[in-house]
Amino acid sequence: MGDSGEINGEQPDMDEVPNAAELEAAGQSALFGAPELPPAAPATGSASAYRVLARKYRPQTFAELIGQDAMVQTLANAIRRDRLAHAFLMTGVRGVGKTSTARLIAKGLNCTGPDGTGGPTIEPCGVCDACTAIAEGRHIDVIEMDAASHTGVDDVREIIEAVRYAAVSARYKIYIIDEVHMLSKNAFNALLKTLEEPPPHVKFLFATTEVNKVPVTVLSRCQRFDLRRITPDLLFDHFRRICEAEKVSADDVALRMIATAAEGSVRDGLSILDQAIAHADLDGGGLVTAAQVEDMLGLSDGGATRRLFAALLGGEPGGAIDEVRLQYALGNDPAAIVRGLMRLAHGVALHRASRADDPGMIPEDAAAVADWAGQMGMARIQRLWQLLLRAHDEVARAGDALAALEMAVLRIVHAGTMPDPDDLARLLHERGDAAPTTLAPPAPAPPAQPPAGDEPAAIAPKADPAEATPVALAAAPNQVGPVAITDIAEWLSGSGELVLASLVRREARVVSLEHGALVLQAVPAISDGDASAIASALARATQQPWRVSLAQEQGAPSLHEQTQAAEANREAELLRHPLVVATFAAFPEAELVRMPRAAGNG
Repeated sequence: MGDSGEINGEQPDMDEVPNAAELEAAGQSALFGAPELPPAAPATGSASAYRVLARKYRPQTFAELIGQDAMVQTLANAIRRDRLAHAFLMTGVRGVGKTSTARLIAKGLNCTGPDGTGGPTIEPCGVCDACTAIAEGRHIDVIEMDAASHTGVDDVREIIEAVRYAAVSARYKIYIIDEVHMLSKNAFNALLKTLEEPPPHVKFLFATTEVNKVPVTVLSRCQRFDLRRITPDLLFDHFRRICEAEKVSADDVALRMIATAAEGSVRDGLSILDQAIAHADLDGGGLVTAAQVEDMLGLSDGGATRRLFAALLGGEPGGAIDEVRLQYALGNDPAAIVRGLMRLAHGVALHRASRADDPGMIPEDAAAVADWAGQMGMARIQRLWQLLLRAHDEVARAGDALAALEMAVLRIVHAGTMPDPDDLARLLHERGDAAPTTLAPPAPAPPAQPPAGDEPAAIAPKADPAEATPVALAAAPNQVGPVAITDIAEWLSGSGELVLASLVRREARVVSLEHGALVLQAVPAISDGDASAIASALARATQQPWRVSLAQEQGAPSLHEQTQAAEANREAELLRHPLVVATFAAFPEAELVRMPRAAGNG
């Protein structure tokens, strides 16, 4: 908001400053209603203050608002059909035109045309009193509020009191609330009723970068516009036009790099362009070049990055370390070095996928990327990307970033010497070391043999308890076939005795087993009390009496021991497979890693 005192050393014209009586008549407080005074003209002979590009080229018409065609079309149709909502909410990332759009809407709704007889329009004239005052931020009926600094319910209460009064000179009284998500919960609640049923002469325009923090009750009362990120192509064209208007020479590649670094934000891109122009002037030539932009943005040197990338792919640990230390000595940040490598790896992957259309890549990088894409398979590219991604995280967290980068480079060099799995299988097949390229499933482990003299049918356990067929509890009393220890465990689990079922699976070594009688080997983990509890649980589950006793005889292996034996047999069978044997011969330091079994797979 403007100040009533001196501005730039000059006394403003007091006739243009609304007095307290006018503000009171308009129902506006000094906090929200005082218009922003236009800057005083500079003193004669003094240079005018420089305006940054982001402010100088802020769109003044909807035609100058780039990348938001869908929103402009919707607003144009609403104005032509006289179907204007009472509240609009603009959301999107920083610098895509949310506040500028709100001011353009305010200008379009209050424009009176050059002759003073016009109505709401999507193409405000820019010369009438309303357009001029809104553009200069001094219109008394267009009130801008920064919710980041006015978050409380008292601030909103002033708006609620002021909306009862008609506009002083405009067609609509418009409230522009920037960063509306910063309002407190109580402030939002206080605004709800007025927002739902405002007077016909009032419009609310909200802008926010974090729409998820705006209550749903507020969103449902607004017409929402999601402003898109601006594409690099649109930003490039926009920056080129600005350079022509500013009479600045710039490489297309440099402008492409700035458009990419802007990440969809016009304001960010213009700030970078402003800095690049100043950087070029200091260099003496006045030309914005790609090398200058790389240096200004802290990007690693393109040629050095290509040499380092080539050393990584070529398995040259010494050369890779030398390149890292050289770049570090020249002032490049280790994280920036990794990002440069990731950019090349990403380019190789896209080229491999026939999407080599990055206009921001300099010709030397593009040629190198095309060459690497022809030499590398997609599996190797993906492995390299994962290693670089891990290196980026390690460098960011490490206390000694250079040491972390060097260790990551050595890891990448070592991994780069390993062939792709497909190439390895094809190589072994061509050598005749492994005719099949798929592993045959190992033979199931033989069931454990019971001690001599016992009934095999009564105690023979199944090879894999995970494959045991569950026995229905209702069928247990009439079961006529042999009983297995897996049946015992299933009956206990089904009756809710999970602790006893786990004890049976891990520790129960069966000496003998038949309907109603179970003899287990006496082990420290199973007490007489446990045996009695198992008998009682089985009696409840099967509706028949059970006797469970402990004996000193040797029993069959427990279900857990059988599972471990089966897995050991599978691993031994796998290690004897010709493909695995050849792999260990090619890579003596390789290890066989047991992967965790997925849930539901037994």
